[in-house]
Amino acid sequence: MAPPQGQMRPGRQLAVLGAIFVVLYLLVFFSAGASGGWKDRLEPRLGLDLVGGTRLTLEATNTLDGRAPTAENLEKARQIIENRVNAYGVAEAEVITEGDRNIVISLPGENRDLTEVGSAAELRFRKVLKIADGSGTVRTPAPTPTGAVEPTPSGDAAASPSPTPEAEVNSSPSAGGQGGSAPTPTPTESPAATPSPSPSADEDVPQSVEEQRQAVEQKVGAEAWAAASGLQAPADLAADPSLAEKLAPFAELSGREAAVLPTQMQFNVPTISCLQLDDRPPASISDPEQQAVSCEAGSIKNLLDVAKVLGTDVSSATAVRDQTSQWVVSLDFTRSGGDKWTALTREAFNNEGQACDASALGDEGRCRVAVVLDNQIISSPQIQGVLVGSSQITGNFTNAEASELAGYLSYGALPVTFEPQEQQNVTATLGASHLRAGLLAAGIGMLLVIIYSFFYYRLLGSVIFLSLVASALLLFGAMVFLGRQIGFTLTLAGIAGIIVSLGVAADSFVIYFERLKDEIREGRSPRSAVPRAWIRARRTIISANAITILSAVVLYIVSVGTVKGFAFALGLATVLDLLVVFLFRHPIMTMLASTKAFLSPRVSGLGRVLPARSTPTQPRNQRAKEA
Repeated sequence: MAPPQGQMRPGRQLAVLGAIFVVLYLLVFFSAGASGGWKDRLEPRLGLDLVGGTRLTLEATNTLDGRAPTAENLEKARQIIENRVNAYGVAEAEVITEGDRNIVISLPGENRDLTEVGSAAELRFRKVLKIADGSGTVRTPAPTPTGAVEPTPSGDAAASPSPTPEAEVNSSPSAGGQGGSAPTPTPTESPAATPSPSPSADEDVPQSVEEQRQAVEQKVGAEAWAAASGLQAPADLAADPSLAEKLAPFAELSGREAAVLPTQMQFNVPTISCLQLDDRPPASISDPEQQAVSCEAGSIKNLLDVAKVLGTDVSSATAVRDQTSQWVVSLDFTRSGGDKWTALTREAFNNEGQACDASALGDEGRCRVAVVLDNQIISSPQIQGVLVGSSQITGNFTNAEASELAGYLSYGALPVTFEPQEQQNVTATLGASHLRAGLLAAGIGMLLVIIYSFFYYRLLGSVIFLSLVASALLLFGAMVFLGRQIGFTLTLAGIAGIIVSLGVAADSFVIYFERLKDEIREGRSPRSAVPRAWIRARRTIISANAITILSAVVLYIVSVGTVKGFAFALGLATVLDLLVVFLFRHPIMTMLASTKAFLSPRVSGLGRVLPARSTPTQPRNQRAKEA
C-alpha cells in the first residue's frame, strides 16, 4: 500500500521557515534605511494616532475651468503641497494621494494648522531686476543659462535654438527659460506690505508683521539692523571686512524670521543666504503687487519685480515639437492675459519701467522674465522682442523636461482647488496612550487564544502557542522592513486588523485539530491520522484564508484613510499565518505524532477520542480487517 499523500519530511519545511526568518531579519538590520543601534533598527513606523502629530485630508474639487481634476493634476498638486509642507522644516512629513480626489498630509510630532497649504498654486511672471551670488556680491554681466525671447515669423514657427541648454521665448512666438531643476519654493516679503504668517502656524510668533520685525531687530542688534538698513545694493564683504562682522547676526535668523524682513534687506544683506530664504514658511509668500526675492540654482538671489502676468492669465501650455523637431512648450494666454503678456515683454525688451540691472541680463544682453510658481523660479527666459498672441518656450529641452515645464505652467494656470475635509491633532501623550491600549488589546486577545487552546487541546495547545509566536515574529519583521521600503505605517486601525487576524489563525487550528479527531474516531492511529487530517483540512484552511485575503485586498482598494491600514495589516497577517501553517504547524504535528506524549490521551488533548479505540465498537474494525 502506498504511503499517504500527506507524508513529508518536516525538517525541510522547518529549515525553509528558518531561512525566511534569517533573511527577513538580515533585511531588518542591514537594509537601506536601517540606522542607529539595534533597538532603533527594530522600531516599526508608527502612525500619528500612536505617536502624535497632525493629519489633514484635502479633497480636490474642480479646476478653474470647471473640469474634474485628473490624476496628473492631482500629482502636480501633491508635489506643490509637499514643497509647502517641507518648508515647515518638519522631518518625515508625508504627503500622499488617496483615491482620485484626496491628498493626505501627515506631520508626525507636530500640531499645526495645515489648511493654508492646500490653497491654489500661485503662478507669477516677474521681470528679473537684479541678481547676486550667495555672498551678496553683484554679478558682473556674463552669459547665463537663462534663454531668450524673440518673435518668429509665424504662429507655429519656432525660434532658433540656443547653442547652450537655455530657453527662448518666441512670439508664435516663443518664450524661454531654464529647464533645470528649481529650488524649493521660497516665500518673500516686501517692505511695504508683508503678509503675516498664519498665527496658528506658530503660536510663539507675534501676529503682526511689525511686531515680528521688532523681535528680529532686537535679536540681531541695533548696529546690525542699522548697517543692513543702510545698504542700497548687495554688499561686498570682501571689500569691507568690518561690515561682515556687523551683518553676521543675520546668518543666525531662521527662515520664518528672515521672511518678515523688507525685500531689499533680504536681497542686499549677504549673510542672509538662500538656505534661509528657501526655509521661509508658505504663509509668507509675497503679494503679486510687491517685489520679491527668490533663489535660483540654490545659491543665486534674484530680485524680482511685481507680478504683471498671473497664472490665471495662461489658458494652456503643452509640450510639442517645433519645425526643427526640437521639444518646446507652447503657451497660450487668455484675451486679457495676452494683453498683459505683450505689455510685459515690451517693457522687458525696451527695458522700461523698473529697469533690470546689468547683472540680471541674459547671455544675449536682454532682460529676463522669471516664471515663478509658489515663489519658485521654474524658468527665466530672455525677452528678444515684443510678443503678441501665443508663445513658445524653447531651449534644447528633452520630452520629459518640456512636459514637466508645461505641467507647471498648466497647473499654475488651472489650479485644482481643495476643501479641507478633516484635520486631526493628536498629542504625543494621547498617541502613547493609544499605543499602550492597542498593544494591551492585542496581548489580551493572544493570551485568551492560548489559554483556551491549552485548556481544550493540552499538548496541541503548545503547537498553537508556538505558531502564534512564529507568526508574530514574522509580522513584526515584515512591518519594520515594509515601513522603511514602502512607507507602511502601523496605526491603531492596523493593530485592530492584527487582532482580527488572531481569529483567522484560531479558525485554522480548529479546522485541523477537529479533522484530526475525526480521523481517529474512524479508527486510525494518531500517527496515521495526522497526514490524512492535513490533506482533508488543507483545502478548507486555504479557502478560508484566501477569502480573508481577498476581502482585505478589496477593502484596501476601495477605502481611504485609516481603513487602508486596517485592511493592509489584516491581509499581511493572514498571508504570514498561511505561511506558518504550511512551514511550521503541519511539520511540528508530524514530528509530535511519533512521540509517546502524543499517544497519551491525557497529555495530547485527544482524550475523548483515543479511548474509543478500546470500546466494544472496536471488534467491528477488527472484523472488517479480517474480512
